[in-house]
Amino acid sequence: MRDPYEVLGISRNASEEEIKNAYRALAKKYHPDNYGDNPLSDLAEEKMAEINEAYDKIMNEHKRKNKTVNNGGFNGYTQFPEIRDLINANQIELALEKLDAVPIQNRNAEWYFLNGSVMYKRGWFDAAYTSFSNACRMDPQNPEYREAFARMNNQKGQFNQAGNPYRSQGNMGGCSACDVCYSLWCADCCCECMGGDLIRCC
Repeated sequence: MRDPYEVLGISRNASEEEIKNAYRALAKKYHPDNYGDNPLSDLAEEKMAEINEAYDKIMNEHKRKNKTVNNGGFNGYTQFPEIRDLINANQIELALEKLDAVPIQNRNAEWYFLNGSVMYKRGWFDAAYTSFSNACRMDPQNPEYREAFARMNNQKGQFNQAGNPYRSQGNMGGCSACDVCYSLWCADCCCECMGGDLIRCC
């Protein structure tokens, strides 16, 4: 059988309402009753059987994905079960790839929550904070998003000390590789002046 999403002409991120609307439109177009004694009636019947099979397969898949889960701290309805599974399995890079592949127009509150979870696990706290904030703004009643955002707020004071890849080198308060090399060179010069040799190769 062909890809059921292709049969119905919908994307894999289609909502349940979009799936039903696509099915109704195709059923109306290809229902055998519309063809009567038309020579195309057999083809219409085959097409209708394919449409029914595709619809059933997609709806069963959605029921499995959208059932309430209680796994690794994630609770409730989800439109991105595969990404949640990857995060739970600590496959962060693959989860990030899947998130980036979601079209911008389909990035809902849950997308921002999951993106925040990935950013948090990578230690990119500023980005995690922004994503959790967006999730709460888009769906303020969701307890999962609110809890994550509250946790970020409680820990926000610690983020300035964390290694944050979104913060530029000059604002990190540390030293660069050049600073380290220069310091070693200076120390070597001092040692040589006193008869020693800190770095034997120069």
